[in-house]
Amino acid sequence: MGWHGKLINAICANRAKTAYARLWRVSISPLFLRLAIEEAVMQTFSMRKVRIFEHISLDGVIQTSGGPGEGGDFPYGDWTAPYRTPAGLAMILAASGERFDLLLGRRTYDMWSDYWPKAPKSPMADRLNAATKYVVTHRPESLAWGPFDGIGPDIVDGVRGLKATDGANLLLWGSSTLTSTLLEHGLADEVNLIVYPVLLGKGKRFFAAGTPPRALALDSSKALPSGVVINTYKAVGPLQSQDA
Repeated sequence: MGWHGKLINAICANRAKTAYARLWRVSISPLFLRLAIEEAVMQTFSMRKVRIFEHISLDGVIQTSGGPGEGGDFPYGDWTAPYRTPAGLAMILAASGERFDLLLGRRTYDMWSDYWPKAPKSPMADRLNAATKYVVTHRPESLAWGPFDGIGPDIVDGVRGLKATDGANLLLWGSSTLTSTLLEHGLADEVNLIVYPVLLGKGKRFFAAGTPPRALALDSSKALPSGVVINTYKAVGPLQSQDA
């Protein structure tokens, strides 16, 4: 390995100070140095992405059931059902990708584990069943739908560690609490909102009250004949606003 590769490895291993000191022992032009650092940064941040997916109403509700632990006073049942179409499923499959792992809250995991292992064979069922499920839970010994792994008590550190490992991107579905935590701490890279032409007025929201505001940048938007719109956003960071 030449000096270029050694420099990259040193920087990526958080040994930038050592790497910088060694630069003076060899003759390196500023251009080569800049390219080496840029490549090192790209490699450092070439990690697993957290991609959030949510079915959402026009007024921000993501709750689709009123079962145990989901707010028994939610009266609408699965309001997404009338809008399901083969075209919509195909777009969600394409957006999800061929291979991914899952990042799930315990309630979502329990609901999905009751259905997907026994679901009829389909591209979506095959992908979900094959994915490793990383579950936020205090009872990892009770997990059964695999492959799975429990995330420790520190969600932020646990997800940050997962992102730094090799593997497929992490898809998060369903958990408003987990979604808000990841956005607040800058751990979400992408937000995919499947927006339905309905106003519900009550139910769990996409963004939990009290979460610091965040900015997103629209990456793509695709509309279906049913009225459903799939919007993909890149996470930008804290909200930037002008003083009143």
